[in-house]
Parts: sequence; C-alpha cells; structure tokens
Amino acid sequence: MRFIWQHIEQIVKEYDGSIPLAHYLKAYYRQHPKLGSRDRKMLTEMAYSWYRCSKACDQQLSFEERVANCLKMCSTENKHLLRLIEPIETSSNVVLDNIFNNSIELSEGITRNDWLNSILVQPDLFIRVRKEQEKIIAILEEEEIPFKVTNDCISLPNGTPVQNWFPEYTYVVQDASSQETCKRFSAQPQEHWWDSCSGAGGKSLYLKDLEPLVDITATDSRSSILKNMKERFRTYSHILPATHKLNVANKQLLQEKFKDQKFDNIICDVPCTGSGTWARTPEQMCFFKETQINEFTSLQKQIAVNAAQYLKPGGKLYYITCSVFKKENEEVVSYICAETGLKLEGKEIINGISQKADSMFIAILSHKG
Repeated sequence: MRFIWQHIEQIVKEYDGSIPLAHYLKAYYRQHPKLGSRDRKMLTEMAYSWYRCSKACDQQLSFEERVANCLKMCSTENKHLLRLIEPIETSSNVVLDNIFNNSIELSEGITRNDWLNSILVQPDLFIRVRKEQEKIIAILEEEEIPFKVTNDCISLPNGTPVQNWFPEYTYVVQDASSQETCKRFSAQPQEHWWDSCSGAGGKSLYLKDLEPLVDITATDSRSSILKNMKERFRTYSHILPATHKLNVANKQLLQEKFKDQKFDNIICDVPCTGSGTWARTPEQMCFFKETQINEFTSLQKQIAVNAAQYLKPGGKLYYITCSVFKKENEEVVSYICAETGLKLEGKEIINGISQKADSMFIAILSHKG
C-alpha cells in the first residue's frame, strides 16, 4: 500500500485550492488510470480529511502521522484506510480551534465548537420532492438506501446516485437549509420578483413551485450559469424567466438595464465566504485568507444597496448568505438598513448542523414606502 501514501502526498503537495478539490481529484485520477475504484475512494477520503483538520494536528508529526490523525478525527469507517493507518500511532495532541482563526465572530444561533466539529463530517445529500413522493420512497426502500423524510425534503447519504433512479421532474437537489430559506418567501400570483444573484436558480425554482404565476427576472454575472438555469426551468416545465448577464455591484450598468423598473420583491443571495458550506468543501476553509472577508462584505454591501433601489414600496428584500460569519450577516444587514431606509423584519441563522446540512443566514427587509 506504499503507493497510496505516495499519491496522497503528491496530491497534497500539488493541490493549491485554485479549483474545487473534487475537480482536481477527477483530473488527477485521469492522469493515473492505474488507480482502481478502491484506491480512488481511499485517496478521496484521505484528501478531504486532510483539508478538514490537518491544521488541528501537531505540526511536528510526520506527514503519515498527520494523515492518520485526520482520518481518526473524521471517524473513517473505510476498512482499507483503517488497515492502512493501524500501524501508525495517533496523537491525542489535537487542537480543534487551530482548524480556523478563532478571532472571527460567528452569527448568533451557532456556536464555534459546534461549527468546527461539523467541519469534520461530510454533510448529507438533500432533495426537495416535487412530485411522486411515494414512488421515490418505494425506490429508496427497494434499493435499501437509508433516508429521512421531513415533509417534502429527503436526506440521503452523500453520493447517492439519485439521477439514476428518479425522473428529473420529480425532485430538485437542494440542501435542507437552502430549502428552509425559501420557506420564508411569500409570493402572490402576478407579482414580479427579481432574483438578483441567481446562480443556477435553486431559489427561483422553489419560488415557481410555490407560486407558478409569479413572474421572475434573474440576473447573474455568468452567462453559463444563466443558461443552466433556463435548462432547469425547462426540465420542470416552468415558463422561462427573463435573464440578464449583469453585475449588480455595478450601479451604472444596473441603471442602464432596469432604468425606472421596480420589483415587488427581491431575492439577494449574495456571493460570500461560503463558511456555512465548508463541511462540503473543506479545501475552501483550508486555503481561506481572513482578508477575503472584507472583500466579500464590500461586494455584499454594494449588491444589496444597489438592488434595494429597485424595490417597490411595500415589497421585501430577502438578504441571504451561506455564511456563518457575523461580519457578512448581521453587520451587512445593519449597513443596508442605514443606507437604504429598509426596515428589518427578521433575521436568523438556519443552523443545519444537527441535520448534517449546510448553515445559512437570511434577513427580511421591507420597504415601508
């Protein structure tokens, strides 16, 4: 098994965080076709465990000792990995606080200890069931896949190949906490909503399922993402939204596009550190620099304040992040209120840790007119 140690050391040495770890590993395995399925599974778990908690290990330990400690901290159940690290003496000298800078304040509703411990655990896969829930459950039972059902949300082991079993139109892959943010939306027929940083449109799709007669305009700075969004709308037989490639942080471009147009409600799911999702992508945490928070908060303030100018009196702006950091959440919301005159109706962290889900933040601000 010496070659496994050689490969994981090469992976850790070469990977620089510039692309998602999952993409890097796929490319690495293509370059090394002799690695079998078992080898790839072992290396993938070793890599993810490393980026979850290698900083918590005694830095004086050898590389193999640190990897073994990481696998132990992440409670590996892979029998091949357990056999691999069995001869290695693991250390009890691990400091969980060293995983991430403890000077960064978290939002109210989530503790630092719980958040750090959650980083050690791979979150579940969640689907939102749109149709035929009984059939979906029957398939899961037949395949002997463990699952939990909460209304129309089903949690499954990460990596469950749902695309092989269920018709596309019956479900949407969407984290449980993301679904919870959408439950805060209140939509009426014929209202015109603006999804200002739409991404692939998960929240717009939820909105259309909630109220099919709502009219949606979606913007994003990436044309490929908007194309993907339209394909998803077609899959679910929804009327396509109006889409525009647009950087909402650019006030001038926004004015040129929308002029005097106003929206009944605005979804402002802004770019952020993603700290509430780092259990899925621990490499982002490992390579994160604290100065990036200031870059994100500056962008968030620009986007939210610019977007607010297009909200009708009586409307609501839904400010959303997948961050657990107070600076990106409560502090930005206070800034928005001060700059725009919008009134805060409510804010909360949607803490998904107990569900093995992501954690998100949402604030609802209203234009009283």
